[in-house]
Amino acid sequence: MSATRWFLGIAVGAVVLASQMGHGGGCGADEELFGPPTESTCPTPTALTYENFGKPFMERYCTRCHDSDLVGEQRQGAPSFHDFDTLFGIKAVSDHIDETTAAGPAAVNRGMPAEGLIPTDEERYQLGEWIACGMPE
Repeated sequence: MSATRWFLGIAVGAVVLASQMGHGGGCGADEELFGPPTESTCPTPTALTYENFGKPFMERYCTRCHDSDLVGEQRQGAPSFHDFDTLFGIKAVSDHIDETTAAGPAAVNRGMPAEGLIPTDEERYQLGEWIACGMPE
């Protein structure tokens, strides 16, 4: 196989793979689902914790697709390593959560969840606050 044919095969494969990423159901995130950072701030003190807000929010709205136990089609297009069933997983991609789901003074991002049960704007503002406060336990 010539180098040109090999490169062309790799390029076509990459384009096909890229076109399929995030397209698999109601949970996948395309680039247009990302809004601007919310620029949320943390009031002192905050009453929001992982136990009383973060975990219940994620279980209600997010882990049907973003759960480390889900694989393949079960994730409904949710990207790998965007798992919200642990605080560690949430913190790892909190900027993505802010830009797709949270609200604050600069933006109300409603890109996620794409379907199903949807958080209220008040819950989105709370999510922005909780993230801005460093996602306390």
